[in-house]
Amino acid sequence: MSDVAYQSSWLNDELRMFRKTVHQFINEEFLPHQARWREQHRPDDEAWTAIGKAGILLPDFPPEYGGGGGTFAHETVVNEELARAGVHFGSSIQSIVGHYILSYGTEQQKRNWLPRMARGELVAAIAMTEPSAGSDLAGIKTTACRVGDHYVINGSKTFITNGWHASLVCLAVKTNPKAPDLKGISLIVVEPKNQPGYRIGRPFDKVGMNGLDTCEMFFDEVQVPVSNLLGSEGKGFNQMVQQLPYERLTIGVGAVAMAEQAVAITTKYVKNRAAFGKRLIDFQNTRFKLAQCKTEVHIGRVFLDNCIERFIAGQLDAVTAAMAKYWLTECQCRIIDECVQLHGGYGYVSEAPIARMWTDSRVQRIYAGTNEIMKELIGWSL
Repeated sequence: MSDVAYQSSWLNDELRMFRKTVHQFINEEFLPHQARWREQHRPDDEAWTAIGKAGILLPDFPPEYGGGGGTFAHETVVNEELARAGVHFGSSIQSIVGHYILSYGTEQQKRNWLPRMARGELVAAIAMTEPSAGSDLAGIKTTACRVGDHYVINGSKTFITNGWHASLVCLAVKTNPKAPDLKGISLIVVEPKNQPGYRIGRPFDKVGMNGLDTCEMFFDEVQVPVSNLLGSEGKGFNQMVQQLPYERLTIGVGAVAMAEQAVAITTKYVKNRAAFGKRLIDFQNTRFKLAQCKTEVHIGRVFLDNCIERFIAGQLDAVTAAMAKYWLTECQCRIIDECVQLHGGYGYVSEAPIARMWTDSRVQRIYAGTNEIMKELIGWSL
């Protein structure tokens, strides 16, 4: 939004310096490998330790746990720069899982896991969704039965971001299958590498975001120490409800950043592309379509910035977070679709950035709770 006389109120000089660091790292270390990452359906192993060494992982965590000592504004900067570069990397999942540990973990759990996550030595995944249970968390069937000082875990999870690389999984399980509805759900942290009974499926060949590994996970009599439980048994659903606004706001950040980038590259394209003897920008339809897109994304930016300010102040409620996830992702898809149309045939070529934005955007309206679920949450508040 460099051509708009608007500056996000949460930005300051320290964050601008941090943005330069993140921007340079992504351009030098991630962008050159994107074609290969998409082909292999996952980033390289070394990418995690590289971004950890650069000090970009867990930027909004206390320094005593290896974090950057910043706020959600620092996490926002990272996600904006990744979105604008068209790089899909699971660092936001790293932060999401980290916040579960920070909020509900014991001191020993925090000091054991968080510094290694900040260095990229542990790659985190959050495993809620199952083949027969998506947004309906009450329907999960993965169980963790206590046997002595261990839980024995059986079940499967699907569509798990960072699944291929995952060496730390925040796992939603039923510790009490007989408990009514959601009261038997707990969160257990699993370090699955080399665990007997644990395996992962190949990364899915998705419509978009293929540089990001998304896999199935299978647990067959996997043993985990009881000390890996987050909080207490039966509190898992409440913990997820409390943390989902962080994840949903993070999705909103990516939605606005990508929509802004789409408008910027489309504006450049129509100024250089000619048809019927004049530039595309000189046609009224082109200008009007881009004027509409620019206005909508600006409204989205102002709403997002308000949500960020409220989140940093500890005042963002779950309903507003649902509004942000719902409206900003719908706006993102609408704007990028218009930008594809303005590119004409070139907008349908997979090598074109706008085409990848189009396919990458669609899932935004599905994960972290579908937009239909977001509308239900908003509707319940009426």
